[in-house]
Order: sequence, then structure tokens, then C-alpha cells
Amino acid sequence: AEAKPDVVVDATGPFQAYGDSPYRIVAACIAHGIDYIDLADGAEFVAGIASFDAAARQRNVFVLSGASSFPVLTAAVVRALSPGMTRLDTVTGGIAPSPYAGVGLNVVRAIAGYAGKPVDLVRDGKPAKGYALTGTIRETIAPPGRLPLKNTLFSLVNVPDLRVLPALWPQLRAVWMGAGPVPEILHRGLICLAWLVRWRLLPSLSPFAGLFHRVINVMRWGEHRGGMFVRVSGADAEGPVERSWHLLAEGDDGPLIPSMAAAAIVLRGLDGKRPEAGARPAAGDLDLGDYDRMFAGRTIRTGTRTERPGDTGLPLYRRMLGDAYETLPPAIRRLHDIDGPVRFAGRATVERGRNPLARLVGAMIGFPGAGEDVPVTVDFTAIDGKERWRRTFAGKSFSSLQEEGAGRSARLLVESFGPAAFALAVVVEGGKLNLVLRRWSAFGIPLPLWLAPRNNAFETEEDGRFRFHVEIGHKLTGLIVRYRGWLDKS
Repeated sequence: AEAKPDVVVDATGPFQAYGDSPYRIVAACIAHGIDYIDLADGAEFVAGIASFDAAARQRNVFVLSGASSFPVLTAAVVRALSPGMTRLDTVTGGIAPSPYAGVGLNVVRAIAGYAGKPVDLVRDGKPAKGYALTGTIRETIAPPGRLPLKNTLFSLVNVPDLRVLPALWPQLRAVWMGAGPVPEILHRGLICLAWLVRWRLLPSLSPFAGLFHRVINVMRWGEHRGGMFVRVSGADAEGPVERSWHLLAEGDDGPLIPSMAAAAIVLRGLDGKRPEAGARPAAGDLDLGDYDRMFAGRTIRTGTRTERPGDTGLPLYRRMLGDAYETLPPAIRRLHDIDGPVRFAGRATVERGRNPLARLVGAMIGFPGAGEDVPVTVDFTAIDGKERWRRTFAGKSFSSLQEEGAGRSARLLVESFGPAAFALAVVVEGGKLNLVLRRWSAFGIPLPLWLAPRNNAFETEEDGRFRFHVEIGHKLTGLIVRYRGWLDKS
């Protein structure tokens, strides 16, 4: 009453622990004719906000709850992905924060409070129960053409989406939302404790919230990157289809995203687009385009993918890159548009490492000998969505098999040289196609990345001609092989 604000934004929480009178701030705002927004992530709290609708309308104020990534951004993404779909069956989503995001104590208190407790959700088209943190999936967040996050473990969280999305899309048969904190070893420890609550061996994890908060903000390692995904499945005029939206946030930009919905609502109001009076979850008050203004100028990148079950009709790289494929120079696209046996020929320069171990590795794989202006041919064969590449330098050949990865190598290109397999991110940047090593294995056994060979592989176009550069080495051997040159269709 003394401050007379235009709007109050409650970003405190945990909203699950607001006690016997959780809507005191809401009631005070309505009584004083003040607009209200909160960043609540508590499903019950957000659902209960509708009881204030009549009072808010009478005072001509808006009361918007849950103005955060869950459920406002997720609902905006579902609206953006669903046009043209004749049937919308499932929505699955998750947030993977950077390990350096600096998770607040109240966020930890909220998660600890519901870990292992029953969660209301929709499964098989019916109301059902899940248990927070004990249900898990794995997902690779990968906007087409960008360096993806590492494959991440997500566990079920009790967020408003589980109730809000089925209310907005009643035909949904299942909704699932998760969080994927890293390092994964800490996440798995939290999941184990949640199971103790589910089995009633512990009453709650709330007493441990302070300890959890200290641990996760001290034991931090990995890439300083975060992300989010939303996947919808159903059907369109062509049949079953799955569409997904992926977001990557580099460095310190990720932790800003949860507050962007509230900021966008305020900015819309300043632009004369004040939300309609009434009390409701905020999921219908922003569209994905409203976030563009918030993402601008930050290292936040998004992209969408469309996939059909068992569809291997498109060439491998087109499937991997989606819309990003069209941003590649024509010469690169010509080489990768493989629909049958095809040969490209050109010239190359080859360098070989002098270390005896490097020579041994090169000989085992069949890498070519050193030389200048070496004639080279590459024979491509497409087989059931995979591609066999046979490279011949001055009559000496070696080959590899390329295919889409699965499991922890999902969204990656897996190239196999005999028993060794390398999972590569296909990254498009500045008209260049880069192949970045993310995982590797030998004889099917995953190996640590710090032991992996060093690679620098990319494709470019120069004077309308396809050019390649491949460099492979190892910290124990130095350079193994470097070959670069050009190719034209033979």
C-alpha cells in the first residue's frame, strides 16, 4: 500500500512450503488493485491460483502464476510445434542446468520437499501417479547444427506442466517433465535417496536441503552450458511424427531463462499489451516469439527437429542436421546428398606422424602414406540409412561406416573404423561443417574422452569446390595423419 507498485513479482519460494495461507501475497495484491506475477514451480500452488479469478476480475488486475520455464516456455513450445498435427499424444520435456548455475537454496528446498513423493500426472490417457525423481529418461539436447549437450539423465519433477498442459490439450495421453542436473553422480545419489522416501524408509529429504545445497555448489565440474528440450509426438497428414525443440545456453545465460517469462509479460504490458484481468496459470499468456526478445544478445540458441519412426529415406547428413543442412554451401550439400553408389575424385596432400606408435596406428587403420598432390577417390554407398565411405589415396584404400548414434550417442554421427567407433557432433558454423568428437569406444566398450585421439575435421567450399581437412593425433604419439584437399563428382 505504501510502495504502490504497478506489479508485484514473487520470485521467492519454495511455493510448496508457503504453509497454511500460501496466497497471502496474492490476496494483498488483489485487495490493493496491484497486478501479480509469480515464478512458482509448485504444481498444487499454480493450480490453486484459479480460485482468485473472480476477485481479480472484479478489481481489474491480472494474477499470473507459474511464470517460468515450467510451464510458460514449455506451453509456448508445444503451441509452436503442434500446428498441422492431426493428433497430439504426448509431451515430454526437461531442463538441464549448467553445473555452475549456482542453484539457490529455495530451489533445493522445493526439490527435497517433493522427492520420492507421489506426483499427479497423465499416463495412457488417464490420471495416474508418478513419484518425483524416481522416474528417469535420457535425452541429448541438440539444436540442429550446434554442439549438443552430452547425453543427460532426467528425473521426474513435480511441476505445473503435469496439470496445466493436459488442461490446455485435453487429448494428451501422457505428459512427463524432468530435470537433468549434473554431475550425474550427484544426481544419481539424489535419485537413490528419493527411492528411500518412496519406500517410506525416510519421511522426507527436506531436512537435508541445506546439505544438498552446499554439496551441489561445491562439487561442480563439466561444461558450463545448460539446455532445455520439449518433444511432442502424435500424427500429421503424413502419419506418425515426432517434433522436438532444443535450447542451448552457454555460460551464465542459462540461469536467466526462468525469470524471462515474468520479464516478457512486463515488457508486453509496457508495449500496451497488458494481460487480461483474472487469475490463472500464465501458460497461455506468452508465445515462443515473445522469448525472441529475451534471448536476443545472449548466447542462447534454439532449433527444432522433425522425425518419423523408421524413416531413413533422407540422406544421413540431411537427417542429422535438419533445417541447418540448408545453410551449408552447395558443394558440401552435393557431396552429402547420397541416394546410391557415387564416387568423388580429387587431389590431396597427406602428412604422417613420425612417432613409431603413430605409424603403427596409421598402418592398422590403413591411412595413406605421405605425399603431395596425391590422387584421391571416395566411394560412397548408402545402406539402410547408413553410409559406407571408401577412401583411396594413390591406390591405397581404407573405409569407415557412418550412421546415426543411439542411446548415449543419440544425435551424434557414429563413424566406425573396425572395432573403434567415434561419436561426432555435426556442427555447422560460418559455412563450415565441423565434426567434433564427443564419445568413443573400442570393441563396444566406452572409453574416457581424455584418452581419445585428438581430431580436427571439417569441410568447406572454396571457389565452388568441396574441400576437406582431416587431422588425427594423440597426446602419446603426436600427429598420426593429416590429409586435406578437394573433391569433385566423378
